[in-house]
Amino acid sequence: MEIYKNIEDNKNKEFEKLLVDNFSKTKIEEGKILTGTITKISEKHVYCLIDGMKSEALIDIAEIKSTYPSKQLKEKDKLDVYLEKIEDAKGEVIVSASRAQKIKGFYALEKAFEANETVKGKFVSKIKGGLIVSHVDTGTLMFCPGSQVDNKVLKSFDHLFGTEQEFKIIKLDKFRGNILCSRREVISSVKKEDKAKILEKYKVGEVIKNAIVKGYSSFGCFFEVNNEIDVLVHLQEISYSRINHPDEVFTIGEKHDLKVISIDNEKMQISCSIKALTPDPFENITNYEVGKIYRAKVIKVVDYGAFCELQPGLTCLLHSSEISWNKKNAVPSKFFKINDEIDCVITDIDKDKKRIAISHKLVKENPFDNFQKKYPVNSKLKGTISGIKEFSIYINIKEFNIDGFLHANDLSYVSKPDDEIKKYKKGDELEVKVLEIRSKDQKIKFGVKQLEEDPFNIFKDKKVNDILTVKVISTSSKGILVAREGSNLEILIKKSQIAINPEDARSNRFIPGDRIDAAISEINIEKRKLVLSIKLLEEIQNKVAVSKFSSPLSGKNLPFSSLSEKLVNKKKEEK
Repeated sequence: MEIYKNIEDNKNKEFEKLLVDNFSKTKIEEGKILTGTITKISEKHVYCLIDGMKSEALIDIAEIKSTYPSKQLKEKDKLDVYLEKIEDAKGEVIVSASRAQKIKGFYALEKAFEANETVKGKFVSKIKGGLIVSHVDTGTLMFCPGSQVDNKVLKSFDHLFGTEQEFKIIKLDKFRGNILCSRREVISSVKKEDKAKILEKYKVGEVIKNAIVKGYSSFGCFFEVNNEIDVLVHLQEISYSRINHPDEVFTIGEKHDLKVISIDNEKMQISCSIKALTPDPFENITNYEVGKIYRAKVIKVVDYGAFCELQPGLTCLLHSSEISWNKKNAVPSKFFKINDEIDCVITDIDKDKKRIAISHKLVKENPFDNFQKKYPVNSKLKGTISGIKEFSIYINIKEFNIDGFLHANDLSYVSKPDDEIKKYKKGDELEVKVLEIRSKDQKIKFGVKQLEEDPFNIFKDKKVNDILTVKVISTSSKGILVAREGSNLEILIKKSQIAINPEDARSNRFIPGDRIDAAISEINIEKRKLVLSIKLLEEIQNKVAVSKFSSPLSGKNLPFSSLSEKLVNKKKEEK
C-alpha cells in the first residue's frame, strides 16, 4: 500500500519546498502556510480571516472534521491553512486546512527523525504487512511493519487500537514519500540517561564489528550496535562509489563493520563510516594521465551524462556533450546502460575536489576535422535535409555522418526567409556552400544563396548622388517598388522621397512598367543597403540649373517641376 504518492510529481514538489520554508514569516503568497483566525462556524463552512487579506477564506466543514477529528474548534481559534489562491474567478480566497496539516506533519516527523526522537501515534487500521499509524499531533499517516509492532510475536493487534503509543521513525524519505515507524524500537530501547554511559565505551577511530542495518533515509543509514545504541552512516560515508540511496546497497537486517568518525555527546549520537575501512581509490590517481585512453565501467546513467568507474570506487563523470561527435545534445540512455564497459579519454583531474572528467567521443577522430580537410570554407557539396525548424534547415553529410546548419536568411537574396524555407522538405537533396566551420564546437554553417552571385553586386561601382533608371514593379501607400533593368532585386522608394513638393509625393502617379530616374541617397555594399530618391534627383537637377542659368525658373522643364505651379494656377482660375 502506498501511504503517500510520489513526492516528485508537480503538486508534491511544492510540498518538499514548503518543508524547508520559514514558517515563522507570514507572507501573503500563494503556496505558503499562513495562520488565520476563525470568525464564524456554520453548518457547511468555517470562516477564517488571515491578517493582511481583505476577504475571509471559506473552508468546508467536512475538511475541518476530517483534519481535526478529535478537536472542537470555535470562534477566535487560530487555524493554520495552506494558501492555494489569493483570489479565484469568483473573488474568493482558496485555502486548505488538510494540506497545511499534512505539510506541517511531515516537517515535524522529519525533525523528530533527524533528532532520533520518538513520536506519539495511534494505530488506526490494519493492512497487508503491518498497521497504519496516525501521528497524534498532526494526523500524518505512517506505516508500521508487523515485525516492528512489538518485541515479541503477537497473535492479535486489536488491543493496541485507540490508545496513544510511542513510536520511533526508522525510515523517512521525502523524495519517495515513505514514512516507516517502529513501536518495537521504543519498547526495546535503553533509557536516555543510560546513553551517556554507553557512549563512553566508544572512541573515534574504533572499528565496530557486525553492526545491524535498522533503517535508512535519503541522507544515510542507521545501524544497531551491540543491541544497545543506534549509529548513523551518512550517504557520503557509505562508499567511494556514487550512491543515490542507501537501499541500493543495504537491506534491513544485514551486518556490516563500521568505523567511528565522530561522537556528539550533546546529541548523544555516533557517526560512522564504511568507506573509511578501505583505502581511498583516489590515492591511485597518479596511475592515470590526462589525454590518455582508459577502460571505464558505467555505473549510473542520468539525464546530463553517465557516471563511470575507472576502478572500483574511482568515479568519473562522462558529460552528455562528450558522448558523441555527431550528436551535440546526446541522450545518455540511448548510448549506454549500467555495467557497459566503454573506452574514454581523461580530460581533467581535480585533485582538490577529487573529480575526474572523461570523454567518450575523443576516443574517435573528430569527423568535423576530416570534413574541414576535404571541404574547407567556400567549398560546394551536396547533402540531405535531415530536419527543418522555423528558421533553419539541418543538412546531413552522409560521408561523415554529421549535420550542418543552414539559416533561412541564407536561402535566397531576394525572397523572404519565411517564404523561401517553405519550399524545402525533409529528405530533399540540396547543394550548399560551406560558410563556416568550427570543429571544436561541432558546428558547420551552410548557405544556398551564396552559390550564385549576389544581385546587389550590380551596384558595387555606384556611389551617392549617382542616377539610376529603374522600372516600376508596383505601388502602395508606402511608396514605389522598383527594380533595375535586368535585375530581380526589388527596392522601395519611400513616399517621402517621391517629390520635393508634398502635393506631388503620390505613389499612384506611377503605374507598373513605368521607367523613371532616381538618385542614390545612401549605399553600403557590405550591408547590402541601397536607398533611392526621386526627390534627391529633383534637388540635384534644380541645383545644377540654378548654377548654370542663375535662375530657379530654369528648372521648369525638369520632372514634376511645373506640376505644383499648374495646380496653383488652376485653383486661381476656378475662383
